[in-house]
Amino acid sequence: MDNTTEGTWDSLPVKLNEKILQTLDELKFTHMTPVQSACIPLFMSNKDVAAEAVTGSGKTLAFVIPIIELLLKREEKLKKMQVGALVITPTRELALQISEVMEQFIEKFPQFKQILLIGGTNPVEDVEKFKDKGANIVIATPGRLEDMFRRKSDGLDLASSVKSLDVLVLDEADRLLDMGFEASLNTILGYLPKQRRTGLFSATQTQELEKLVRAGLRNPVRITVKEKGLATAAAAQKTPSRLSNYYTICRAEDKFNNLVAFLRQHKHEKLLVFFSTCACVEYYGRALEMLVKKVTIHCIHGKMKHKRNSIFADFRKLKSGILVCTDVMARGIDIPDVNWVLQYDPPSSASAFVHRCGRTARIGNYGNALVFLLPMEQSYVNFLSINQKCPLQKMSPVKDVVDVLPKVKAMALKDRAMFERGMKAFVSYVQAYAKHECSLIFRTKDLDFACLARGFALLRLPRMPELKDKTFPDFTETTVDTDTIRYKDKNREKQRQKALAELKARTPFPKKTFIKNEAWSKQKGKMERRKKMAAKRKHNEDSDVDDEDFKELLNDTRLLKKLKKGQISEEDFEQQITSGPKSKHKTEGQ
Repeated sequence: MDNTTEGTWDSLPVKLNEKILQTLDELKFTHMTPVQSACIPLFMSNKDVAAEAVTGSGKTLAFVIPIIELLLKREEKLKKMQVGALVITPTRELALQISEVMEQFIEKFPQFKQILLIGGTNPVEDVEKFKDKGANIVIATPGRLEDMFRRKSDGLDLASSVKSLDVLVLDEADRLLDMGFEASLNTILGYLPKQRRTGLFSATQTQELEKLVRAGLRNPVRITVKEKGLATAAAAQKTPSRLSNYYTICRAEDKFNNLVAFLRQHKHEKLLVFFSTCACVEYYGRALEMLVKKVTIHCIHGKMKHKRNSIFADFRKLKSGILVCTDVMARGIDIPDVNWVLQYDPPSSASAFVHRCGRTARIGNYGNALVFLLPMEQSYVNFLSINQKCPLQKMSPVKDVVDVLPKVKAMALKDRAMFERGMKAFVSYVQAYAKHECSLIFRTKDLDFACLARGFALLRLPRMPELKDKTFPDFTETTVDTDTIRYKDKNREKQRQKALAELKARTPFPKKTFIKNEAWSKQKGKMERRKKMAAKRKHNEDSDVDDEDFKELLNDTRLLKKLKKGQISEEDFEQQITSGPKSKHKTEGQ
């Protein structure tokens, strides 16, 4: 641990409260990490701090301890509804984790109450809890916190409560901006007093973050913590030094087979498996539950509303198991003893790659990470080495790989839900691939769709724009009519059959005939006609015809219509048309 520690807590230039030292001792935190030894004294001496440190370096304690120390030093004690500290973090999992750490420290300080404000819970219950128990320390995600500021009609005046704020902490600040919380943050910052201490913690520095530093911090002390005792070249590395970072190259149709073989060989360890989309997690997570036996497998992604907190808590307690997830788990989350981080799909941004890897090898422990790349993606290895200072080494091929894709197909044939998950996963993967930040390497036009579809164990190809007007002789569709595949869930299948019957009973509307891909010459003709009509309208609008002439023209038109219908003779028509306006009106009146 020598290269990750920075002396004991007693060696700090500022003295910590005895009860805090007691808690540190109970939690067996005997030594500080570099980020803790750098931030705590500055924070406690009323400086604003902007800290950049590698993921897994112990940033949470670097702000939890100063928060308690600063609140203890207040001249006026905080009242029940007065908020003295606010911690904002991008995900509810991270907020939950910070809350757990904070709770361990404030157990010895009963005068302080904390509240957790995150999505996935009823906001009305949060309001009632706040009103009932009060809160001096708030740990929140931006969306829920912004909502709480608008709950004055429910009896919660949070804007008044934060007037007493001493400390604001933005944890994983770069991710707060990446996830589109900038507007929410600006709204929240508008409610907070300017006279406060602010700490901004992140693993990477970006231009957007620089703007936030300038807007929210007053003359901040900038801290960049690198791991002690490393060579200069390695010091710039953004991943933990005790992390072994690997990559493997395999074809799209072999990728899932390689993953299953790897997981079967490491089932007694704790692993995270990252996929690019929520739909991929749903599909492959179910497949892995069936294929990797005698191991606990959990799935977690951003579209899960209520289950995420309990799944995360359950997985943290496990000694071994597999968590299949999206990037919702990539930042700041501290899961004890993760042995392997597997990236089945490379993330949409290079910085997210670093954060995914950082879920292992945390606070001086050893860990491993492996990314699965397609042959055309191999240049991503050099890109990461240069762009993210993240060197990767090639892993020897996975042994004992067997073809499990027929089993996945069989699952889809037995249950329509699985069939539909596969189709959605494929579509979402292609869409995510098209949006990759590194578009010179990850290009949709380079994808072998037939090979990819085989890798997804699809029964047929979905209808999507990317596959339009293309043929795939290398992909063999199932001979089974996919419309006949039934849901395993009897109620769901009953509802489907009911909907199909209703659809069949409806009187079909006559189909409109649309001319698709009309020739340019015809389209041009239409455009010319439209232009002529528009010019005619403009001419009519701009003409000098007076009202009397216009009435005369209208009357002549009516007479012509009467003649055509045989209502008047040609003689009458000639007589009326050659007469003056007055005689015309007279004739019409007879």
